[in-house]
Amino acid sequence: MLSGFLTPFMSSSVNIALAAIGRTFPVSAVTLGWVSTANILAAAALVVPFGRLADLVGRRRILLAGAVVFTAASGYAMFAGSIAQLIAARAVQGVGASAMFGTGIAILTSVLPPGERGRALGLNTAAVYLGLSLGPFAGGWLTSAFGWRSVFGAIVPVGVLMIVLLLVWLKGEWAGARGERYDFPGALLFVVMQVALLSGLTRLTSAMGALLLVVGLVALAAFVWWEQRTPSPVLEMALLRRNTVFAMSSTAALINYAATSAVGFLLSLYLQYVRGLSPAHAGLVLVAQPVMMMLVSPFAGGLSDRVEPRYVASLGMGLSALGLGALAVLIGSETPIVVVAACLLVLGIGFGLFTSPNTNAIMGAVAPRHYGVAAGFAGAMRLTGQVFSMGVAMLIFGMLLGSTPVKGAPPHLLVAGTRMALAAFAALCAVGMLPSLARGRVR
Repeated sequence: MLSGFLTPFMSSSVNIALAAIGRTFPVSAVTLGWVSTANILAAAALVVPFGRLADLVGRRRILLAGAVVFTAASGYAMFAGSIAQLIAARAVQGVGASAMFGTGIAILTSVLPPGERGRALGLNTAAVYLGLSLGPFAGGWLTSAFGWRSVFGAIVPVGVLMIVLLLVWLKGEWAGARGERYDFPGALLFVVMQVALLSGLTRLTSAMGALLLVVGLVALAAFVWWEQRTPSPVLEMALLRRNTVFAMSSTAALINYAATSAVGFLLSLYLQYVRGLSPAHAGLVLVAQPVMMMLVSPFAGGLSDRVEPRYVASLGMGLSALGLGALAVLIGSETPIVVVAACLLVLGIGFGLFTSPNTNAIMGAVAPRHYGVAAGFAGAMRLTGQVFSMGVAMLIFGMLLGSTPVKGAPPHLLVAGTRMALAAFAALCAVGMLPSLARGRVR
């Protein structure tokens, strides 16, 4: 649960600090967006390879390694002297986060019987949303009081605490596929595929973006071809071809995160640059969504132990689409802040109803030897969706603002870009209800 708390706390804290980072390093909105995107991109590229490695050598061991890397990178980011150094530190944070994403959920699934997993996963999801809830508030307060560097400094003692607890308190090891060979060619192809595809998505308007997409598609084809022929693959293709619950649940997760992840980035810029709120006050507004997610998730996870997850998760997806659509229609230069907060509350309820039942469906659909890979793949869908979401936001701002520094951008263009992105996300979330309902019965 602590591993589930750390990375979302860091991400949401950094989102609220982006405006202050932009004042320290005067760069465009697109470049500033890479402070968030580099972290997600690195994590998305490595989460499945680390998930498979955890199944082979031990999930606790990989979780510990991830905590060490994440904490060290956080300390380095605090002293970054340029935007390039900060982006690099965020990428290394993503490497550590990728080792933590899947292993925590895989350990939970390993030690609990099916009838209790939903509630436990709901509590773990609540820890994630607690991080998302505290991040904007704590990040805003730290940025206002001590500057944005303190956001990274504050995470170091928490990371050290997690490392100590892992070494002293968490006993035992879980490796469901111990003795099998590690598929290094498949892992390399997966990394190349993810980096090329997701980098291309963030540069769709350039020739380099098109080239990266082509490289990514070629790597994807090579990855699928290789995984079907190697005896010990990084990702068992049969999980996607023959396991409808796993495939549709993973697709629903991808779409849901693609439709919701950039909302914090968009509204952070809107509240501070258009509405003139301080980082601390903007954080108080943004906290409405994750607070609802934190409150709803344990209930939704427990409910999915008794009711088919597709019904609970699909209801959540529909409410998320409603919240996004309302924001797209209502947001403007003079929209009452309470209206923005109310839309975020609806979005938070929807997201809370979706996530833990969907994760319960994914983990309940695979054999124990695949827990690490399944959790890693679920993490990859989450992170790929996050990169896609940020890519859409950066693409829209790139078309409207070009290379204009975000702090000098006309407010009406920031509002227009925010509306366009939110409308696209609402439509995408509505489409995501289809695979969520099509997953079939888990029990």
